[in-house]
Amino acid sequence: MPSFASIAERMSELSRVELDRIRRLTAEWQVLADLAFADLVVWLPTRNGSFVAAALCRPGTGSTIYHEDVVGSVAGAAQRADFEEVMATGVIKRHHDPRWHGSFGVREEVIPVVMAGRPLAVLTRHGNIGVLRNPSRLETNYVELADELVGMISRGEFPAASAPSGSARHMPRVGDGIVRLNIQGQVLFASPNALSAFHRAGVIADLTGSLLVEVVSEYLRGSGHVDETLPVVAMGRAPWVLEIEIGGVSMVLRSIPLTNRGNRTGAMVLCRDVTDLRRSEMELMTKDATIREIHHRVKNNLQEVSALLRMQARRSSNPEVKTALGEAIRRVSTIATVHEALSQTIAETVDFDSVFGRTLRLAADAASTGIPVHTVQEGSFGDVPGDDATVLAIVLTELVTNAVEHGLAPAGGGTVWIKAKRDGDVLTVTIADNGVGMPAGEAGPGEGLGTQIVRTFATGELRGSIDWRPRAGGGTKAIVTANLR
Repeated sequence: MPSFASIAERMSELSRVELDRIRRLTAEWQVLADLAFADLVVWLPTRNGSFVAAALCRPGTGSTIYHEDVVGSVAGAAQRADFEEVMATGVIKRHHDPRWHGSFGVREEVIPVVMAGRPLAVLTRHGNIGVLRNPSRLETNYVELADELVGMISRGEFPAASAPSGSARHMPRVGDGIVRLNIQGQVLFASPNALSAFHRAGVIADLTGSLLVEVVSEYLRGSGHVDETLPVVAMGRAPWVLEIEIGGVSMVLRSIPLTNRGNRTGAMVLCRDVTDLRRSEMELMTKDATIREIHHRVKNNLQEVSALLRMQARRSSNPEVKTALGEAIRRVSTIATVHEALSQTIAETVDFDSVFGRTLRLAADAASTGIPVHTVQEGSFGDVPGDDATVLAIVLTELVTNAVEHGLAPAGGGTVWIKAKRDGDVLTVTIADNGVGMPAGEAGPGEGLGTQIVRTFATGELRGSIDWRPRAGGGTKAIVTANLR
């Protein structure tokens, strides 16, 4: 299905500002669809003089007319004539005779989408009239409010420029609860869901006929805090959103002023009980704080382990013990570096380029013992899953250390190249040096602890392979292939 952006780019000559105006309408029009119990379609004029359906909104309060998406379809001859008439006159056109879809009738309405007095596009409203019965008081108020919004769209007054985005988090919808106000802020109608939300908050007063701002303020005074924007929202003076808490119940209020040629005629206030959502957010924040504290303690514990090993190495007079403890310190430091990177993100992956940059310097400095060592890193590792990052860091650190200690140290220094190549989930890393190379007749670096760690992790944990080869021009290169998770 084509998107609004692709349709506008390919077929429309409207400016970016004009398209932004229509996008803003489509971000807010769910309120209209729910109030009107109707499907809404916005049609853009095309370069060849026709009209194309650019967006569709289905009601959340009733059944849809369009079970299949119509976005991307071109208007027929009859529709095109209606659309051209509405674009020319700027007047809403209502079809009094229904159009039949099988067993039910559909009443259609064509509305100009106006900006600065000029129609930009048309909006069609498709309501199902298949059920013949007297509408309830709720349905009557819904449809009357929908007609108010339709008139505002045809005058370029909805949505207001300062209105919050309809996609904002926890924004109330029509089905959550709606209160209709007159110009003085008195309640003309409150939906059953709105009454239930206020009753859960302890507001047991009859809302109809009362000033909503006075009722809410009375209950808020007991909490010791009344937001200064409450009168603006509760009287419908501006299109704002406010969250209040009464009796332990959190509610989001969104006001939509109703206007006629710039004069306010009333308002509707959408309300939603978000107590459970706020409680869930608090639980997540508590868990997040606990996890961060655990990460911090693990990091401290790893640092303490390194410190203890370092103290033991200083006390030992055996060169082999000192070397073994130094290697253990380096491995623990590598694990701590990766753990710190993982603890600072909520993602399940880590930017391995930044992590390996730190571990590379750590390994090269620790193994160089005064000889000049130059490291060159090429390519990019990309994002590596957390389950593989620690193992990969240990393998590469061991290889760099081995290249410095056994390749460059006997030669008096040199260069280590690290080249990463990523192809989807397959990562190939080449560690090369221009040192003395492997002894003649040997196909690998031996069977030391470092080599055993590298082989075990590369073929097991990383589900790949490792191979050592002579480097053209002198030295050795190790090629590691890893199949990342």
